Amino acid sequence: MVTGLAMDLVAIVVLAYGLYYRRHHRRDLLFAYIALNVGIFAVVSLLLVQRVDIAVGFGLFGLLSIIRLRSSEITQQEIAYYFVAIVLGLVNGIAAAFPLTALALNAVLLAVMYAADHPGLLGRTRQQVVTLDVVHADPELLKVDLESRLRARVKQCVVTQVDYVRDVTVVDVRYVVPDVREKVR
Repeated sequence: MVTGLAMDLVAIVVLAYGLYYRRHHRRDLLFAYIALNVGIFAVVSLLLVQRVDIAVGFGLFGLLSIIRLRSSEITQQEIAYYFVAIVLGLVNGIAAAFPLTALALNAVLLAVMYAADHPGLLGRTRQQVVTLDVVHADPELLKVDLESRLRARVKQCVVTQVDYVRDVTVVDVRYVVPDVREKVR
C-alpha cells in the first residue's frame, strides 16, 4: 500500500502541477484534483483491506464523479483532468499489489493527458461566447463582424440568443487565432 500511495502521489503531482496548472493556472481546481485523488486512493485502499465488493468502490467512483462536475464553471478540459485524477486514485489503490502494472497505467494516463492537452496540438483554436450589440439578419455579415472583432478566422458560429428589443445577439464562436509568425509579416 505504501508503494501504491507513493506512485499515486507522484502521478497526481505530475498531472495537477506538471500538466494542468502550468497550462490552465486555476489554483482552485489544482487543490480539488489532489484532494479528490488522495481521497479516492484512501477509500479504495480501505475497501480492498476490508474485502468489500469492488462494485461498491465503482459505485462510489460514479457518485463522486457527478457531485461537482455539474457546475457550469468547469470546462470540458477540466472535467477530463477530474476524471484522470479519479482514475489515478483508483488505479493506484487497486493495483498497489502490482506496482509495475500501476506504474505502466500511470505513465499511459499521464502521457495521454500530456499529448491530448498539449498547446501545440490545437493551441490556436478557441471557443468563446460573444455578446454583440447588434442583430445580424445575414449569417455572412455576422461572420465578418465576428472576424473583425476577434481578429481571427471564424470556423463556426451558432447564435444562441437574439434580443430584438435590446438589439443584442449572443453567439457561440469557434475560431482560429492567427499564428504569431503570420502577424509579423
